[in-house]
Amino acid sequence: MKFGTAIVLLSLFAFAALVAAGFGVDEPFRQHMWILFFAVTGFTAILLRKTEFKPAAPTDPSAYMDGPIRYGAIATVFWGVIGMLVGVVIALQLAYPDLNIEPWFNFGRLRPLHTSGVVFAFGGNALLCTSLYVVQRTCRARLFGGNLAWFVFWGYQLFIVMAATGYLLGITESREYAEPEWYVDLWLTVVWVAYLILFLGTILKRKEPHIYVANWFYLSFIVTIAMLHVINNLSMPASFLGSKSYSAFSGVQDALTQWWYGHNAVGFFLTSGFLGMMYYFVPKQANRPVYSYRLSIIHFWALIFLYIWAGPHHLHYTALPDWAQTLGMVFSIMLWMPSWGGMINGLMTLSGAWDKIRTDPIIRMMVMAIAFYGMSTLEGPVMAIKAVNSLSHYTDWTIGHVHSGALGWVGMISFGAIYYMVPKLWNRERLYSLRLVTWHFWLATLGIVVYAAVMWVSGVMQGLMWRENDEQGFLVYSFAETVAAMHPYYIMRAIGGAMYLSGALIMAWNITMTILGYQREEEPMPGSAPVFRAARSGAKKWA
Repeated sequence: MKFGTAIVLLSLFAFAALVAAGFGVDEPFRQHMWILFFAVTGFTAILLRKTEFKPAAPTDPSAYMDGPIRYGAIATVFWGVIGMLVGVVIALQLAYPDLNIEPWFNFGRLRPLHTSGVVFAFGGNALLCTSLYVVQRTCRARLFGGNLAWFVFWGYQLFIVMAATGYLLGITESREYAEPEWYVDLWLTVVWVAYLILFLGTILKRKEPHIYVANWFYLSFIVTIAMLHVINNLSMPASFLGSKSYSAFSGVQDALTQWWYGHNAVGFFLTSGFLGMMYYFVPKQANRPVYSYRLSIIHFWALIFLYIWAGPHHLHYTALPDWAQTLGMVFSIMLWMPSWGGMINGLMTLSGAWDKIRTDPIIRMMVMAIAFYGMSTLEGPVMAIKAVNSLSHYTDWTIGHVHSGALGWVGMISFGAIYYMVPKLWNRERLYSLRLVTWHFWLATLGIVVYAAVMWVSGVMQGLMWRENDEQGFLVYSFAETVAAMHPYYIMRAIGGAMYLSGALIMAWNITMTILGYQREEEPMPGSAPVFRAARSGAKKWA
């Protein structure tokens, strides 16, 4: 594999970073440029190790291009562990404020690092590698654009590093989602357009006449996120060599734009993309066809039409016009129907194969993900109702809802997809250990249940304490008293998060050993699937 073009491009970025580091108008910008320089240098070193200076052996042009997908699977696991670790740290910071370390490691900077780390680093890499895996196999075509896939992968990793370090340095647009500054946004735009060209080009050169439904979900995710990113990040830099910029929106327009972006990031990044994952990997792991292909098409068109309008339900009882609030509420309630249509389609795919839930921990993980998808997509529309929202908004109930969807749906379906792909990508007969997958499943499931349950209870308690009035109309509880009442729930939340993190660490070990070629000798479980066969001759063993 030749990476000359990529190395030249990265070297130019390193040179530009050095120039900006010397002439930046503010200190945070200069610090960020030095980080960019070292990140680009590190990426270039990795690419140089993969460069062959002798003529490469001819390759079959029709063979699948799985190199970037292998790297993507590793990056998914790596960033998942990092993002979840930061989540446990900030959960402990809420319970024990003395753990806030100024200035770089306080809650205000670590919280967006955790959110973006889990959503865009872990979830983004999961979507990137699975989409490229799925589109090749359902189109029976090699990835379009030659080395474009490598540019997309490494360009996305560079974005992650720049965004993460920007959060710690305090270089953000200081808006609702603490967006990275303008130059990081511009780089992501370039990478995302390349991703769209890569994915769409592969579909256009397909040998399979039919476009499988998973590709429709992936494509809607790529196109819509591009639109959301560009519009939400419209801004004017204060200077060419500075970290400050000014948003194109202000006031209630900015709030509406932020939540149009925010809720549709949930709808298309955390829902549509991962539904593409579900529609491919659940049938493959279960070895069953999709229950209803017609229902999957209805699910797709209904979901993408309704989701785009639901954002204003985050702004009930604000300066947003009442008609816009009601519009967001109505479309949110309507979303329940296509969402549950997709859930039913996913679960019913196991028709005739329900016994696999008992014998196959990967299927068990995928089914649990679909169950959490159904629960979260019922809870969300309920919370969008104005009367319910008046109690739930600004409370930890919302935090519980978000994490039941993120950990239960996004996390579990991603874990299942990675467990499915890795043995095939590295030509292994099976995973290093399926018993460790079972351990991961139970730790993750119990961690989610503990986390979400305590947040539901504490959130309702918060809402009730905030609205409690005495007979004279005065508030019964001060805000400080409500914070003190949260302490035991914050501790339990950290415990639930630590359980989920421990499952991710087990997965990282399992995946690492699988890639290295080891197979743990395990006694077959009663009624187990054929994947528990003894290791093939010549495979490494690990007692």
